[in-house]
Amino acid sequence: MNQTKSELSTDVAVILVIIGIIGGAPHVLLVHRTATPEQNKWALPGGKWNKSESLESSAEKKLVQETGIDTLYLEQLFTTTGLDDESSSAAVAYFALTDFTRVILRAEEEWKPDWFNVNELPELAFNNNQVIRQAITRIAAKLQYSNIAYSLLPEEFTLRQLQDVYEALEGQTVDRRNFRKKMLAGGLIEAIGKTRRDGAHRPAQLYTFLQREAVIL
Repeated sequence: MNQTKSELSTDVAVILVIIGIIGGAPHVLLVHRTATPEQNKWALPGGKWNKSESLESSAEKKLVQETGIDTLYLEQLFTTTGLDDESSSAAVAYFALTDFTRVILRAEEEWKPDWFNVNELPELAFNNNQVIRQAITRIAAKLQYSNIAYSLLPEEFTLRQLQDVYEALEGQTVDRRNFRKKMLAGGLIEAIGKTRRDGAHRPAQLYTFLQREAVIL
């Protein structure tokens, strides 16, 4: 549920779970902390909310700072306290989906960003592991009734690429024929009359999303 300024405590952090599919597996963008607390641990990118703008605007600015992209799917995940065991400050978590090939990571050595497989995470700062787990669960569920996968793919893609996204986030194999039938019947994608050859395989039909913004079925 979205929160208003008056509903939140005086000390609020905005954190981002930025997800991309790399090598057929969901990856999350993390930053290496170079200051206390939790120095030298990896953590989700974010920062303290300055209250001069909306929470979503703050999240959007941080997203652009970390990825260089301002057109990603972004959604509030939850508001909670207790992620930092040493304080009672609140955290407002958002998740964002990106085609990682478009991302331009910051080049600074301090608070250096990098991608990590969500299934092979180290122990993170501020109980961020549980935030990432909740984000993946929400995303996998939402794939079943929306088109948000558009933000994880390039403008043109094959059905195999689309199926890879679903399988990566759901953590299970999807029947190819049933998946194809479901996607084409859902009215979310369309063939663009072009093909692409990957390796020795025969050319595959290319598709695009009818809308590159969130649509709920």
